[in-house]
This record gives sequence, structure tokens and C-alpha cells, in this order.
Amino acid sequence: MQLRTALPPLVAIFITGLVCSQPPHAATTDNRPNPENGAKLILKVGCGLCHRIPGIESAKGNVGPPLDGIGTRIFIAGKLNNTTDNMVRWLRFPQEVVPGNAMPDMGLNEEEARDIAAYLATIR
Repeated sequence: MQLRTALPPLVAIFITGLVCSQPPHAATTDNRPNPENGAKLILKVGCGLCHRIPGIESAKGNVGPPLDGIGTRIFIAGKLNNTTDNMVRWLRFPQEVVPGNAMPDMGLNEEEARDIAAYLATIR
């Protein structure tokens, strides 16, 4: 009788051990922001036409501010605390955040903006 009542917890421990022992690459799609993809997107959408961006060779624009040290700045656009969520909001909706500013809405989706924000966070 004792074996019968102990069996379900033992099965649960065994299954848990199998699931938890899977290598990281066996996991489902990784949704973490990707700074490398962010750098590619910066090139693709043309951020460097307006900004100087460290690490992006062709990003030599003079319209917007240079982004040196953007990862350590306190504010974004002089208005938002420099957090990941606020950077994503700024990248997606700059005209909503500061109406009439020079940065256009770039049509970025959430994932694209998160990847670009992840790259910008590396600029120290």
C-alpha cells in the first residue's frame, strides 16, 4: 500500500528531472531582446541617417543627437526615464511622446523596438 501512495510523487519527480535536464537549445522560441538583431535593424530602418551611433559604422547622421552613452543616460528625449519599456515606447511612438519633435514614427513593431533598445542599452 505504501508503494502505491508513493508512486505519483516519484513519477512527478522523474518527469520534472527529465524536463529540467533538457539543454537550453531544446527550449521553445527564445523571446529575449536580441542586440545583434537590433544593430541590423538600425541599419535597415536608417537610424544612422539622423544619428551617430557607436558600433554602427555608417551611422553618421547630424539631425538627431549622437547616441554615445545612451545606455547610461538618465532620460530619453529629455522626458522619459531611461528604462527598456520607455525606450521601446520612444522608438515606436516618438511623436506621441514628444509631439512635433524631429524623430518620425518608424513603424517598428514591439519586437523590433525591443531589439533596438537592447542594442542601445549596450552603448555605454
